[in-house]
Amino acid sequence: MQRLKNRGRQVAIASVLAVVTALGATAWQSNSTAQDRDPGPSQQRPSQQRPSQQRPSQQQQRSSQQRDRQTASNGAKRQAHSLSEAFRRAAEVAVPTVVSIRTATKPREIRSGDRRGNRRSQRVNPFEGTPFEDFFNDDDSFSFGPNIPDGRRFTPRQQGMGSGVVVDPSGIVLTNNHVVQGADEVIVQLADGREFKASDIKTDPETDLAVLRIKAPESLPAARLGDSSQLQVGDWVIAIGTPFNLSSTVSAGIISNAGRELLSNQRTRFLQTDAAINPGNSGGPLVNLDGEVVGINTAIASSSGSFQGIGFAIPSSVARWVMSQLIETGSVQRGYLGVNIQETNTALAEQLGVGRRAGVLVAEVLPGTPAAEAGFEAGDVITDYAGKRVSTPRDLQELVERTEINSRERVTVVRDGRERQLQVMVKPLPSRGPRPAGLADEEPQEQPADDEGYADNDLGLEVADLTDETAQQLGFEGREGVLIAGVESDSPADLVGLSEGMLILKVGRQTVTSVDKFKEALQKESLDEGVLLHVRTQAGNRFVVLKKE
Repeated sequence: MQRLKNRGRQVAIASVLAVVTALGATAWQSNSTAQDRDPGPSQQRPSQQRPSQQRPSQQQQRSSQQRDRQTASNGAKRQAHSLSEAFRRAAEVAVPTVVSIRTATKPREIRSGDRRGNRRSQRVNPFEGTPFEDFFNDDDSFSFGPNIPDGRRFTPRQQGMGSGVVVDPSGIVLTNNHVVQGADEVIVQLADGREFKASDIKTDPETDLAVLRIKAPESLPAARLGDSSQLQVGDWVIAIGTPFNLSSTVSAGIISNAGRELLSNQRTRFLQTDAAINPGNSGGPLVNLDGEVVGINTAIASSSGSFQGIGFAIPSSVARWVMSQLIETGSVQRGYLGVNIQETNTALAEQLGVGRRAGVLVAEVLPGTPAAEAGFEAGDVITDYAGKRVSTPRDLQELVERTEINSRERVTVVRDGRERQLQVMVKPLPSRGPRPAGLADEEPQEQPADDEGYADNDLGLEVADLTDETAQQLGFEGREGVLIAGVESDSPADLVGLSEGMLILKVGRQTVTSVDKFKEALQKESLDEGVLLHVRTQAGNRFVVLKKE
């Protein structure tokens, strides 16, 4: 009995021990699981880390990088495909409206009275009528024309090639003036290959634009004119035309400059692009990605005659204005004020009390013009025209030209440091109207020697009284001033472009009529602060500032 009791105790103790052991094992497993889920820094050991927590192998890293590169490549391809699709759509819209233009000019007799001489009159300038005509004017290295037994000579028959764009379904084509200028025959070839003889050709040499008509049996695909004023540097464009007689050629590029001024063209600020423009592209359209014409391709800047990355197009805003007048009246009527103007550079702005490019300086008011009647004076700075600010001469010129004829416009000027309001009635520019400053009909003449004079070493300038004889020889009849008799090289006078034969009208605000008046006025000025001179040249009046560098 006693043994049974003892055995029972042993069994009970064993059971208790088994339960305790089981509970301990359960607690250990639970703790281990918790540690696996959220191990503490002190509890982690390399041997206890799970495989998924170990650093990626080099193979895994390479695979990840390859996936990243593939993703980026796919994104770039999608963007490239989107751009390609945009180019395709623009070309599909515009190409059917672009035409090729062939011109022919009959031989013409070279008259012995040609003021340039027989040899020069025989030349054919392939860039005549373009902004690059002057580059070839002095080249006597080529001569054309057969010798005729009776001594008569003729220019050869000439052929030309260019491009254009249909702008109206009735058959109106827009192109460059230099493409059709002087041609006896103009043939227009459509994109579908059909050819028509052009008629009713109207041109505007000032902007190098022309419109012509063709008579097709049905309506033609016509281009839409876009808004060139909305273009920004970096915008994509495509040029379409017939370069080197290769019709319907499309090239792509961007707008490099949206308002390029060229000295060879006083009427237009060009769009500059790196889309390829070559001989034969002239007159063709520059098109945006919506297929709209934003420019008319006109010229290139090149040392080889072919494209070198810089091309120029006439903005559609200019083309639309000129084209509408050519279609309606056959000519372009421009408004004018009758002033010679110049830019206010830093030196002039300081002397006149205005900010640089804060306005346009009036260098001369021509007699009998709208500006003279309105009370403009030389030295006025025009800051506002018809409610629009003006900063450069081209700003003012464009606004005035497109003003409605016989309309009255308010003009704000700064005179002697104070603002004034003037009212001017805009008149049509005469066919032989006032020429822009810097364009002279004759070469400057050398003035006769004069024993009476005055030399200022600080200015590097020698002046003399203007005699009646000298005034007549230099075209200064009826004017007063002192004549520039000499300019020292690299002097302040030389650095601002003064030269012999110019006439000094004012020193500062004082009119000078003699050498004595010139010296008197000069004593009131400081070369350190700058001396303002109003001078007259063969080309017109302008202001300069002499200052120590």
